[in-house]
Amino acid sequence: MTSRLPRRALALCAGSVLLFSTPVLAAYAEPVRPPAAEAWQAPTSARLTRDGSLSDVVGVSATDVWAVGQQSVWDIWQSRGAITHWDGARWTEIGIRNDPTGAGLLRSVAAASSTEMWAAGEGHDSLPYLARGDGTAFDRVTVDKLRVGDWLGGVAAVPDRVVAVGRRDKQPLVVTGAGDGKWKITQLKQEGTLYGVALSGKSGGWAVGDAEDRPLIARLSDGRWKTFQAPDIPGGYLRDIHLDGPKRALAVGGVYDDSGSGITPLVLSWNGKKWHRVSPPRGDVRLYGVTGDGKGRFWISGVDLNRPGEAFLLHYDGHTFTARRGAAGAAAQTVRLQSAAYLPGSGTVLTVGHVVDAAGRYTDVIERLDTAERHGASEHDKS
Repeated sequence: MTSRLPRRALALCAGSVLLFSTPVLAAYAEPVRPPAAEAWQAPTSARLTRDGSLSDVVGVSATDVWAVGQQSVWDIWQSRGAITHWDGARWTEIGIRNDPTGAGLLRSVAAASSTEMWAAGEGHDSLPYLARGDGTAFDRVTVDKLRVGDWLGGVAAVPDRVVAVGRRDKQPLVVTGAGDGKWKITQLKQEGTLYGVALSGKSGGWAVGDAEDRPLIARLSDGRWKTFQAPDIPGGYLRDIHLDGPKRALAVGGVYDDSGSGITPLVLSWNGKKWHRVSPPRGDVRLYGVTGDGKGRFWISGVDLNRPGEAFLLHYDGHTFTARRGAAGAAAQTVRLQSAAYLPGSGTVLTVGHVVDAAGRYTDVIERLDTAERHGASEHDKS
């Protein structure tokens, strides 16, 4: 881990809901009324067992969505990873067939196709955890080159290629699997941790994290991973990245203040030549996940601790950020959206995470935002 990873990890785990309670006044104006073309649907749940949380989601289509997370997050002996699937009508928990010990926590999920998906996290046996799904069930995949102490935070997949990222011996770790079942381990030559990864193909992609209290970016080019110059932002880290084309990508995270307790949101944009910092709304906001529609529009999931009872997304069109908020819930609850996925062909952004009540109990939550594209399609269908 990095020299300050324990502090980073607190901001990335479920237990961080109780942290960072000092409010910061938002430095941007809220719209008087959200555009009618975008609307939140009523929140739902995958109905995980008590103290359940969803950490990541991926959508193959509007009727083929996968999410992963953890159940019994506060009980080290009873906690277990969770995989759940949406078929367009209901959420169904999916098992892992060949693993008697089970996953302790699943942090990330990716889909190469409707019959190839991957989940990554950690097992109860203290080893990093990788599982492959075929659309009906998952099987744990043993990677002999992984060992106790390795940590996996993110996974991405395209046909015949899967990449998981994390940390080994204080250095960024990349684990690459090919269609022939062979695995390759890459350690970048510096201290740091990778949290998120996205692929544009078998030989191209990006990974993000932090290194020595600054954002870390690594690039896959011609089949090789190398660090890539990132803006020098002391205290900065990146948690997730979304590729929207060869000349367009967005990475999200935060920046710790000098005290190490306050965080301001961080967004970096790729223009095909370099990464540069863009200015999201300031405030007591945490950014966790990012998705896009392939047309230059992005949605960033997180939580606004000034208004914690409302589902929170940031919409970015390449020029302007706009907050999208759900209806206010109970006064003493916090809605934390950990990940977001744009569902192809539907115009819907689906987000997952958890709600924490006044007693500290967790309930997994699934929120849907119907975007302008979906609204436009509906109006066209009526005509």
